Amino acid sequence: MNTHTQTTPATNILADFASLNLVEPLMQAVTESGYTKPTPIQAQSIPALLEGHDLLGLAQTGTGKTAAFVLPMLQRMMANRKQPQPKSARALILTPTRELAVQINDSIKTYGRHLPLRSTVIFGGVGSVPQINTMRRGVDFVVATPGRLLDLMNQGHVSLSSVEFFVLDEADRMLDMGFIRDIRKIVASLPVRRQTLLFSATMPNEIADLANSLLTKPKRVEVVPQSTTAERIDQIVYMVSKTNKRRLLAELLNGPGVTRSIVFTRTKRGADRVSEQLERDGIRSAAIHGNKGQSARQTALNSFRNGSVKVLVATDIAARGIDVDGISHVVNYDLPLEPESYVHRIGRTARAGATGIAISLCDGEERSLLRDIEKIVRMKIPVVDDHPLAKGGGDAGAGEQITLHRAQSIRQDQERTQERNPGRGPRRGGGGAGHGGGDRNRGGQARGEHRGERSHAARGDRDRAPAKNADFRGGDFREQEARQPRTERSAQARTERPAQPRGEARADRSHNRPEARTENRDARPARRDDRPRRDDGGESRFEADRRQAGAQRNDARRSEAPVRASEPRREPVRPDGEHRRIDYRARAEQGERAKPGVHRGPGSSRPAR
Repeated sequence: MNTHTQTTPATNILADFASLNLVEPLMQAVTESGYTKPTPIQAQSIPALLEGHDLLGLAQTGTGKTAAFVLPMLQRMMANRKQPQPKSARALILTPTRELAVQINDSIKTYGRHLPLRSTVIFGGVGSVPQINTMRRGVDFVVATPGRLLDLMNQGHVSLSSVEFFVLDEADRMLDMGFIRDIRKIVASLPVRRQTLLFSATMPNEIADLANSLLTKPKRVEVVPQSTTAERIDQIVYMVSKTNKRRLLAELLNGPGVTRSIVFTRTKRGADRVSEQLERDGIRSAAIHGNKGQSARQTALNSFRNGSVKVLVATDIAARGIDVDGISHVVNYDLPLEPESYVHRIGRTARAGATGIAISLCDGEERSLLRDIEKIVRMKIPVVDDHPLAKGGGDAGAGEQITLHRAQSIRQDQERTQERNPGRGPRRGGGGAGHGGGDRNRGGQARGEHRGERSHAARGDRDRAPAKNADFRGGDFREQEARQPRTERSAQARTERPAQPRGEARADRSHNRPEARTENRDARPARRDDRPRRDDGGESRFEADRRQAGAQRNDARRSEAPVRASEPRREPVRPDGEHRRIDYRARAEQGERAKPGVHRGPGSSRPAR
């Protein structure tokens, strides 16, 4: 494709929507929605789209991108009114998340409320039967996520053969989520003659290659430089340890001016934990991430919109689909692994010309991520260091000095210990100045002096082991064993185990031979009752009574058993005393003779002819 890009000049900014040449039903819907002046991306995109050009739009979230492509598509559809084909749509809009799909569908219904056009959404997490029934009649707009749309296409419930408008929204986020292969499969099913729009907040090389393969002589609209944050957002960062993050987060959210805020975490499990902690601190919150069902996610968003929930805890996947007005603060509880995601996170605040505050909590392991973010946003984020909990973060230099000072003090303590006990020597694991196991050696000393007592056995001096270990009993021994780690207890057991004789002194193992096993088996008592019993009171009264009762029961069973005499089997006899013998052949011959008309010759069993 010819992908020569024409850049729209940024000076072409219109004063109001009336200058965009929109039809009366659209102007009425825009006025009813409370919009009078278009945003920069709307003012530059709508005229180019009304002329039928492809578009490459670079703008951050919250700049009015949805209206920039929905309004011209509505007007062009009404200018060329057609009946949608069954199982197909005239316009296809792909989004990375379900929330964003619902948001765009709501915008289509809002701006097209006075037009006879129909739209629907297709995404996972819900049943597919209602979506299949809606597509069976055909619609004008389909807003879908790639996964569910591809499934319905493979099942034959959706056809893209009559698509006239194709919009790829949040293309960079789709690339991060791994949808690029599904997108190429969907694009392969689209007709060649179509109007294509691609919107993205950032423009990595992969998105540039995708735009070159999809767009034909597109108009390029870029209202702000790539990967920069909104000027109305005040960004600050707290250097805090990981253990103090939750306490600091609760104090910040309870502070003045925090009316509605979003907290972003790196993992789904982390979002649930943070939400539960905020609930325990008395802050109404709800979590939203990919493991939540669509109904639960929509319920959490609705509660956040109507104000019943003050804080919404979300992951990066849900960052693009949250379009709620009046968000005063965005808190990065965990810094994102991709610095581009930082731009989308803080873009949830300062929407539609408002202002907002973005707060980041950075621990010692996330400082490299903070440096990457500062490179991509092209600014140094101010650090707040006057909070008591934020002092635990410190800087890298102070952390190294503290660690070095601690190592020096440990080494000095070890040298003093060796001076007091010159014969003991350094323990295993490195205890001298030239070894690096300082903390572990200190821990070994703190676990008790019994470790030094075992050093005699460790050196092979078992005979000189202190007699204190031999008769050490009672509660003190159990206390010492409880304080002693399991690995040391096992080492002590191996050390105190008596030495096994070697070579000829080793015990005879001839008992493993078959004849030896037979002798041992014969030497054992036959039954438990035949074993000798102690007469010194070793058997309790209860055991004796139970044994006697068992013996009486066995004797009673043997005496009551019926005696069965073994008699020889009797053969059935005839009354005359002879054994009965049946001659079946003679009986058959008698029956044949009794039949009329049958004659047999002598000695013949067959009838004569």
